[in-house]
Amino acid sequence: MFSVKPLKLLRTSTFHLALIYMGLFASSVLLLLSFIYWATAGYMARQTDATIEAEITGLAEQYRRRGLAGLVAIITERTAQNPNGSSIYLLTTLNYVPLAGNLSHWPQQVEKQDGWLNFRLKDAPPNGKPHQARVRPFILRGGLHLLVGRDIRELQAIQQLMLRALGWGFAITLGLALLGGLMMTWSMVRRIEAINQTSRQIMTGDLSRRIPTKGTGDEFEQLADNLNAMLEQIEKLMMGVRQVSDNIAHDLRTPLTRLRNRLEQMRGQNPKTGEYDLQLEKSIVEADQLLATFSALLRIAKIESGSHPSRQEWVDLETLVRDASELYEALAEEKKQTLTLKLMPNLQVQGDRDLWFQALANLLDNAVKYTPIGGDINITLQTQQNCIEIIVIDTGPGIPINLQDKVLQRFYRLETSRSTPGNGLGLSLVAAVASLHHAQLKLEDNQPGLRVILAF
Repeated sequence: MFSVKPLKLLRTSTFHLALIYMGLFASSVLLLLSFIYWATAGYMARQTDATIEAEITGLAEQYRRRGLAGLVAIITERTAQNPNGSSIYLLTTLNYVPLAGNLSHWPQQVEKQDGWLNFRLKDAPPNGKPHQARVRPFILRGGLHLLVGRDIRELQAIQQLMLRALGWGFAITLGLALLGGLMMTWSMVRRIEAINQTSRQIMTGDLSRRIPTKGTGDEFEQLADNLNAMLEQIEKLMMGVRQVSDNIAHDLRTPLTRLRNRLEQMRGQNPKTGEYDLQLEKSIVEADQLLATFSALLRIAKIESGSHPSRQEWVDLETLVRDASELYEALAEEKKQTLTLKLMPNLQVQGDRDLWFQALANLLDNAVKYTPIGGDINITLQTQQNCIEIIVIDTGPGIPINLQDKVLQRFYRLETSRSTPGNGLGLSLVAAVASLHHAQLKLEDNQPGLRVILAF
């Protein structure tokens, strides 16, 4: 488990992004709640105004039909039927002297531009609390003033209740969004911290460490899988570097020692003798072999790193195989070996012809070198299951199945081939060229001998 400190969590970019998302989410929720409030409380207020307008119209009609006495009777009847109701009525003279209604005097508040008037009422008891009323004044024929309205105490209570409910809902939503952001940030930071911790362990030298995965298949799992694959490759390369260093120290020590001994022997000899010339020639051959070994190492390193200057062109494989075979035909005849070609024409691949020629030459060199006198060497160019294959078959001692992967490593040589000239880099170069061209190199037992397959 990986622990994440709270302060560190708050400073992460993931948490900052979560805050931005929370702000956008809160704005959306606020707009939604505002619309809900407008659609409910606003609708109730508009309905109240519509009811007042309808009452004014009705009372004006009664005044026109029944006169002042009829209007006073109607207002008196309505206030008497529901003395504690929310309806407000007041009919006054031109000088605002009350004639009928449940208000003692005309409100002193200034009438609004839209014709509505809001003022504060007080309950009947002496200690009654003031509350809001909304009325609409109207001038009747003859200069009479009519005031009709509603006590909106209940409406305001409902609006306040809705505001509190919406406020709590908004606060809870923000809290849940913040909690979700923290949980999301903690989850992401924890997984990133696992990658960082593994990276720190690798930086200390432990190349065997890998990023833990849970198999969820999400983008973090894909990143972890890619990083683990990269670490696998780095570990293999580092092991290869160590192995190459060990092999160089082990396999090149002997030829360097022989070269030094010959030079030591030559130091006391007369330069004009035949023995001196013989030792000098052997020293030159030994130095050439060492230079060839280092050149092969550098060539393999360049190919594997991708820094080798490669020319991508269409390579005719039939011509390539024939050219390489002609190069080793004379060596095969010296050992009375039979070199047989079975080639399919018009097969081409895209790649570097020089590298492929070098790789094929290495395979033929091994085949001629390890096939006994009078043996057979077969080279086949064919197509198999949508793949182009170059197959080199010999009748030599072959390679045990459990060692076929190891012979692709630099300097690795079988015990049976220690006495044979070579540096153990031939198959390593072939494997590097195949990997560069995304081809597959396979070694199989030919019983007897070895079957090497290059599949494109």
